[in-house]
Amino acid sequence: MSSPKRIEGFIPRFTVWGKPFWEAAKKRELVVQECVDCGKKNYPPTPHCPSCLSLNLKWVRVSGKGKIYSYSIVYEYPPPGFKTPYIIALIDLEEGVRMLSNIVDCKPEDVKIGMEVEVVFEDITENFTLPKFRPIK
Repeated sequence: MSSPKRIEGFIPRFTVWGKPFWEAAKKRELVVQECVDCGKKNYPPTPHCPSCLSLNLKWVRVSGKGKIYSYSIVYEYPPPGFKTPYIIALIDLEEGVRMLSNIVDCKPEDVKIGMEVEVVFEDITENFTLPKFRPIK
């Protein structure tokens, strides 16, 4: 892993409505927003429900299990903290939201669309934890 100072510029800035997501990740929990009015789950975090525009949102813990919808394998020019090749994927969570993340513990030639995955957490710095996904064996 690269030095924390070098990685720091690549860590997402926390927005007011997204901060609970990153706080939960630090506790090794995966959460998404849920609209209290229409029940629709939402990711990435927003200040209002994209379905009914309600401001009445809450955070709910999700299973962290899903299937790969699509993926890309990166072979060149990794950002600090990454070694090539690495896998970026869109994951459809069981709860109905799609999340962009990395696939770990999987050879690039073994990744498949529809592969079942589960969340794992990696401490990037002392104060920042990143949810990633690995194949369910």
